[in-house]
Parts: sequence; structure tokens; C-alpha cells
Amino acid sequence: MGGISRFAAGTVSAGDVHRYEPAAAGGRVFSARGLTKVYKMGEVEVPALRGIDLELVAGELVVLLGPSGSGKSTLLNILGGLDTPTSGEVWYLDHQLTGATENDLTRFRREHVGFVFQFYNLIPSLTARENVAAVTEIATAPMRPEEALQMVGLGDRLDHFPAQMSGGEQQRVAIARAIAKKPAVLLCDEPTGALDSQTGVVVLEALENANRTLGTLTVLITHNAGIADMANRVIRLSDGHIVDIRTNATRKAARELSW
Repeated sequence: MGGISRFAAGTVSAGDVHRYEPAAAGGRVFSARGLTKVYKMGEVEVPALRGIDLELVAGELVVLLGPSGSGKSTLLNILGGLDTPTSGEVWYLDHQLTGATENDLTRFRREHVGFVFQFYNLIPSLTARENVAAVTEIATAPMRPEEALQMVGLGDRLDHFPAQMSGGEQQRVAIARAIAKKPAVLLCDEPTGALDSQTGVVVLEALENANRTLGTLTVLITHNAGIADMANRVIRLSDGHIVDIRTNATRKAARELSW
């Protein structure tokens, strides 16, 4: 199988992936066909994905919904180039990620994807501004750290250290760090999982604003059905299968959510 350099037509150097034009609003960003993932634990095989077919498009906010063990995080990690499938194909725009080298995947993650996890992974000895700058200094065309922090409502906390901030504020710094490089894709794994509902809504408002302002495809994992109402589409997983895809005719604003 080819790596990122393999195009629908012709072959282009993998090094060109970072220059590839992003999809127009509504254009396909990811396409997955027949994805499976089997983890081996000694002689035991544990299937995490069992034949996933999926397309995600530019500008939408998608919620992956399901209980623990349903395959949500495995799917997100494969889309983000953090893991590889056992079988099947994944395409990002016209680049095939399946079979890409680790160098190709590192470039893909650096140039195209922002990650937000349940735990903030901030550097405790750096201020909010410096935590964001750690990413912008290696990005191709980033926004200023101050601009990213302003976008998530932390313009007055630029020089505070993580220990001086609440959990919700630290998570918003993590979001600012993820969006500061202007990624085409923002992948969020249980970003409110460690927060109370009131603080969680503030964090979701930050993601909502980034999605709306930057037009970034935003994929958000949760086991919380109440969060699904803010999405364009809700993809429900169970036991490694997609069991339902729902389009919300009317989306709720994050501030209207409760759980």
C-alpha cells in the first residue's frame, strides 16, 4: 500500500503533503473504507473496529458517541495518524494515510491536525502564552499565541502558569495550543471528561467558536449524549461498528447544553 504520497491520480512526493490545499467548505476531508483494528494481547485477539466506512467533510462539527470500548478513540487515533488500522483504507483529501511511513505521519500530524485530549498535557513551568508558543514556533503559518488564547476567552490569562488556572482554563489553553497552528482538522478525545458540566460547557463554547471561526473540521469524542445536540452530525458506535449516523436539523449552542 502507498503512503501519503499516493494520490488518486499520479504520484507526488510525500514531502508535498504539507503544501496540499485544504478542502473547501463541505468538501471531503477524510474517507475511510473497511477499517478494522485488532489488538493482540498474547494469544488473545481483541477487535476494536469491525469494518468502518465513513466520510467527514470540511467545516462540520461531528460527535462520535458511544460507551467505553465502542471503538471511538481507536477510530480517532487512526484518523489522526496516531495509530494504524489492521485492514482497510484511510484517505486524507487525496492522500492515502494507510501504509504511510512514520515520518509521513509525523508531518501529517504536525501540518494538518490539532489534538485535544481529556488531560491537558500542559508544561507546568511555562505560562499559557508559552505553552501555545511551543507549538506555533514549529508551525508553518500559525496565529499568534495571544490571538489563539483570546479566541478561547483567555486573553487576560496570558502570563498565568497552569497551577494558577482552573481545570477548565487549562483545557482552554490546550485548545488554544491545538488551534494556533490553524489545523484543517481538530480531533478531541473526551475534552470535557474531567470537568463538571458548567465548566464543560465553557470548554465546548471554545471548541464551537474555533469550529465556526476557522472552519476547522472538528471531531469530538464523548460518551455524553447531551453534547451530541451541538453537532452537525452524530455518529454512534457500538462494539466496533457504526450503528447510526444522525444529522441534527437544528443545532444547539454549547451554552444551551446540560447534562
